[in-house]
Amino acid sequence: MLTQKELAEARGRAAEIFVQAGIALTDAERSAIEIADFGLSKLEETGLEIVVYVNTERVAAKELAMFPRQICPEHRHPPFDGTPGKEETFRCRAGTVYVYTEGEPAPHPHARVPADGTFTAWHEIVLRPGEQYTVPPDTLHWFQAGDEGAIVSEFSTRSRDDLDIFTDPRIERATRLADG
Repeated sequence: MLTQKELAEARGRAAEIFVQAGIALTDAERSAIEIADFGLSKLEETGLEIVVYVNTERVAAKELAMFPRQICPEHRHPPFDGTPGKEETFRCRAGTVYVYTEGEPAPHPHARVPADGTFTAWHEIVLRPGEQYTVPPDTLHWFQAGDEGAIVSEFSTRSRDDLDIFTDPRIERATRLADG
């Protein structure tokens, strides 16, 4: 759980990251930056800072700010409502992001993760500014920012974050606040 103060500080820090990268946000977007700590209360290690531009029945577009070495934990987007599940494309805007999916494991991955056994996909895709990768529906994946942090644009089919299935059973997709 995060406190209101931690939430406000993370939102301000994320807004500053976007400003430094030249990404213009409206006042409403800045105040609505989603702070996801995935229920682990270790935002610096595991979390995301998210601006949702659009999420309709057909498409979604988001901007993700990631603090240095911050991880979005391993998960998949299962089929729902007759769809095969969410397909998403990650495009690196700033920094470096290491994306891991199912497939041939990298012999020397760049990621630094907790030794808790919840990371099983080790096929590595390294994205630098201007590079992108598309994750197919219902595919295990996770990603981590490099030492300098990262900004990632996400383009996808309809986003239903509440349906995501995480490898780590402790994960809670909705952030809970300690003081309300």
